[in-house]
Amino acid sequence: MKTQIEMIRADITTLEVEAIVNAANNSLLGGGGVDGAIHRAAGPELLEECRLLNGCPTGEAKITKGYQLPAKYVIHTVGPIWQGGTQNEAELLASCYFSCLLLAVENKIKNIAFPAISCGVYEYPLQEACNIALESTLNFIKGSDDLEKIIFVSFNNSVYQIYLDARQKLGFE
Repeated sequence: MKTQIEMIRADITTLEVEAIVNAANNSLLGGGGVDGAIHRAAGPELLEECRLLNGCPTGEAKITKGYQLPAKYVIHTVGPIWQGGTQNEAELLASCYFSCLLLAVENKIKNIAFPAISCGVYEYPLQEACNIALESTLNFIKGSDDLEKIIFVSFNNSVYQIYLDARQKLGFE
């Protein structure tokens, strides 16, 4: 089986996939941007389960139920805060994608949707972040055929276009 990779413009909280990824903060207790949107859409049960997880280190991921979301699961990952590229930000961001994909495989999840991790309030440069997202994903699926579909979700047209450009630059369909 060959994993399909798609780029779409949508609200990640409305997607009917097995898992969506939450670009969370270290506490996992909600925040702004996509994190806040996911917590609001999932309902208070998500916050209660997240409290039991005792946070999450940057570059790692943890999984919860999706509750009131169409997605069965939420995979929470903590991206790096951009500090000029001198604090291992690229490695930490790549680790976010790897950790999420590994959790998906371990939980027999076949399709997963990612937001642009670290590209909101964490201010990671979009072009670089999208390249890392796609390169990390491609490297992961070279060693695994367990995933059917990976979706990169953009909330606006500018991020969507950057994903499309990165995909073309990397030369894959």
